[in-house]
Amino acid sequence: MTSHQNDPGEPDPAEDQAPRGEDLAALLERLLKQAPDRTQKDLATQAGVSYPTLNAWMNRTRGTSRVPPDTLRALVDAFRAWGVAITPKEMFEAAGRPVPGRADKEREDRLLALYRQLPEGRQRDLVKFAEAMLRDASAAVRISRVS
Repeated sequence: MTSHQNDPGEPDPAEDQAPRGEDLAALLERLLKQAPDRTQKDLATQAGVSYPTLNAWMNRTRGTSRVPPDTLRALVDAFRAWGVAITPKEMFEAAGRPVPGRADKEREDRLLALYRQLPEGRQRDLVKFAEAMLRDASAAVRISRVS
């Protein structure tokens, strides 16, 4: 019997970890079994998801088509922190969605959310730091054009 070929960039390309057709509930259940000392509540806390929401996903009483990409990534990070092998691709596919890259809009929204949480003095520091980074990047571009 042969296994399906994974994308070349994945770790362990000869071994599929998620059975084809596995939905998010089945994937989360399987992964939690691989972390026997962890519970749904632990996962919810670690991933920053409310326990009732996570429980609803696992009981299939709430859809998963609108789970934010950062939440799916946080679930992956939680399992990885517990030593459970999982890729973002598997998590996104189980939720029925393609794996997106971090979009410009998503990055901007995240940066703005972080900025707004900072005290005013730190906001000013962040702006100065960003301006310095831009100057450095511009200088690097000029130097590379000369070379």
